[in-house]
Amino acid sequence: MPEAPDIPTAWRQLLERTPGTRQGDPLVVEAAHVEPRLRSLYPWPSHGTLKFLRSAPPWDRSDPDDLPFIVCGGPPYKVYSTGYTTLLGEADTPEEAAALVVAHLPSDGANSDE
Repeated sequence: MPEAPDIPTAWRQLLERTPGTRQGDPLVVEAAHVEPRLRSLYPWPSHGTLKFLRSAPPWDRSDPDDLPFIVCGGPPYKVYSTGYTTLLGEADTPEEAAALVVAHLPSDGANSDE
């Protein structure tokens, strides 16, 4: 399955549920897309989660994999740090889960508010 070549295309394909592309929980995808900081990241639905990457493919192996992600299928929706290291919180709605991810994004200036 080919990956979207850029961040806007990846979001569009998820929101439109384009056949032949990765699919995620539509409610979680829509809630995440509303958040400007998340919308500036590459959405990566995988194995019941919605992860966020700093760039579109081809991926640079030096990019840190340090962004929190949402475990779909809630409520509750769970938000973890990378690698399921730490449960950052639980949310009753996809919107709350997306806001929780934003609250735990690194403050290193990467993908700051537009």
